[in-house]
Amino acid sequence: MTKTLIIPGRHGAEVAHWQHWWAMRDPAALIVAQEPWAADAPDAWEMQVAGAILAHPGAILVGHGYGAVVAARLLTHWPQLQVAGALLVAPADPDSGPLPEGRITVPALLVASRNDPHLPFAAAMHQARLWGVEPVDIGRAGHIDTEAGFGPWPEGMELRDGLRHGLTAGPVAPRIRRGR
Repeated sequence: MTKTLIIPGRHGAEVAHWQHWWAMRDPAALIVAQEPWAADAPDAWEMQVAGAILAHPGAILVGHGYGAVVAARLLTHWPQLQVAGALLVAPADPDSGPLPEGRITVPALLVASRNDPHLPFAAAMHQARLWGVEPVDIGRAGHIDTEAGFGPWPEGMELRDGLRHGLTAGPVAPRIRRGR
């Protein structure tokens, strides 16, 4: 079974967050814990995620917020890592430098909201083009977190499963709704 490595944002995956729901519901999902939970040590954070990838080759990465940026950095700088795909949800503009600009060579989706307070929609679409990944517009969904009303977010799992089975977001994207 393909492992899902969940890479939370700066503050981890609180119990009500969809990432935590996924990890509890899916025995193949694993939250990659960051020590410490801070973006001021991006190299250490990236090494922890790289270690999880090496321990679970062929995994699908699911990053949220700054976790999506960490996944993108790894995939653009280390394309030889054995990753099956990536679901990059609501990437957040990092304080520690610019977003990576290289191409992501595995199947990947960038899920963006039109009113995300951490990265304007136009910037998210620009990143999708730079990374060569398929964008998924889920409308006005805030930062796609608990504050925006997202709990289990089964539509996100459908997107992840589509990556697992080599599908694109096309048939799923029109059905995406705010999770509550």
